[in-house]
Amino acid sequence: MALANAAMSEVIAPARTPLPARDRLLNPVAERLEELVQSSISHQPDAVLCALGTTQAKAGSKEAFRYVDHELPIAFGKAAFDAGIKTYALVSAMGASATSVNFYTRTKGEVERDIQKIGFQSLTICRPSLIGGDRKETRRAERAALALVRLLAPVLPNKFHLNPAEAIAAATLDAVIAAKPGNHFIYAEQMH
Repeated sequence: MALANAAMSEVIAPARTPLPARDRLLNPVAERLEELVQSSISHQPDAVLCALGTTQAKAGSKEAFRYVDHELPIAFGKAAFDAGIKTYALVSAMGASATSVNFYTRTKGEVERDIQKIGFQSLTICRPSLIGGDRKETRRAERAALALVRLLAPVLPNKFHLNPAEAIAAATLDAVIAAKPGNHFIYAEQMH
């Protein structure tokens, strides 16, 4: 989506596995993403869009989950800010709260709190509901929740509807292109 946007001259996509080669795509690859923080930022992008996330089951522990969903977004954020990058967008989650008793929503709330402390000129935090789209791995609990949300969609409030991955990507991409000064939130009901 970013490569198709005329406002983007180049896209830097650090990853653990290579992406298909495309014009205007830089794809630094390393087994551990923290190895790519400095090299990615050294290209001096105008903005950073962070959609890092995992599940506790896939990560293997609460500590590993927190590392991916909190430590890495903060590391990319601090490196970007220190390099003079003024715009950052973060994909978080509906219900994120640093005071939540739920580990997942507390971790998401803590990353939101800590990214806001960095001081970006333009910061957008996207809080989707369940994310719809094709996945390479099977997540049984998520698949069941998605089926339930689809079934109950006619009676659920908009904020609980499925958020298509494409709508989340479009909202965050629009936010970094607009780079409106201040801290902004995009909520689930705004991404359908």
